[in-house]
Amino acid sequence: MIVDLRIYTCKANRMPEFVKLYQEYAWPLQQKYLGRCLGWYTTVEGPLNRVVHIWAYDSQADREARRNAMAADPEWGVYLRKAAEAGLLLDMENRILRPTEFSPVR
Repeated sequence: MIVDLRIYTCKANRMPEFVKLYQEYAWPLQQKYLGRCLGWYTTVEGPLNRVVHIWAYDSQADREARRNAMAADPEWGVYLRKAAEAGLLLDMENRILRPTEFSPVR
């Protein structure tokens, strides 16, 4: 298993707009294609205006196949266009992580 850790930094005071846009347009598609969301969070303390979500995949090949299928869906393009037009994000980051042999989630 691998984990895709995604961190999005929103413009100040715009995080609720991003969450709403994501929930309406991206979340249904990601549930359909990606499936294994381990968590979807917003920051309360520390660096603010951040959204963090974590996805599990069987392998890097599984991740690529699922994300490619989602990218091919025209509705994903609608979400990307709406997100770009809204201009809510400052930065996007993702990290691929591999659990240790003693990790509770494997």
